[in-house]
Amino acid sequence: MLKPHHLLLAVSLLQDGGVETSATAPPKAGSRVSAPRMDAGTLDAGTGKAVVDGGIARKPIIAEGIQWPDDLQPLATLDGPAVLAAHAAMQRVLSGYPKEYAKSCAFSARGLEVIVGEERGMYFVRINSRPDKCGWAPGTVLGFDEFELYAVSPEGKVLARYPYHP
Repeated sequence: MLKPHHLLLAVSLLQDGGVETSATAPPKAGSRVSAPRMDAGTLDAGTGKAVVDGGIARKPIIAEGIQWPDDLQPLATLDGPAVLAAHAAMQRVLSGYPKEYAKSCAFSARGLEVIVGEERGMYFVRINSRPDKCGWAPGTVLGFDEFELYAVSPEGKVLARYPYHP
């Protein structure tokens, strides 16, 4: 039968992750530490970019005939079509708000943050709700959707909304 102090030792070792080995021990003073070797991953067939995720390649998200980006890279300068794309997406978001909230800052363009990226000849516009720009406490979320992501043509036509449903 286990004595209480043996049981406490076993529980504490389990919580700490077990016995310290040379692989998990902190480096000693003056010793050289080599960086862990990382797997180079695989190449994504659609983009040709390396995918590092434990050696398992993630499939690109394709919905409504559009390949959605994994990470939206914002443009540094907005050209005319990018501005049209941002405007079209913002109008789509604003039209979804209830009419009685139209005069509220949090449900207006002042309470929104727009990020525009371009990939494969179309624009991806991400719109974040930012009620903190209207005097709300930082981190306040006014609804279930924390962001909206739209695919927009260079002519300013909203092609699709990212298929995200809370």
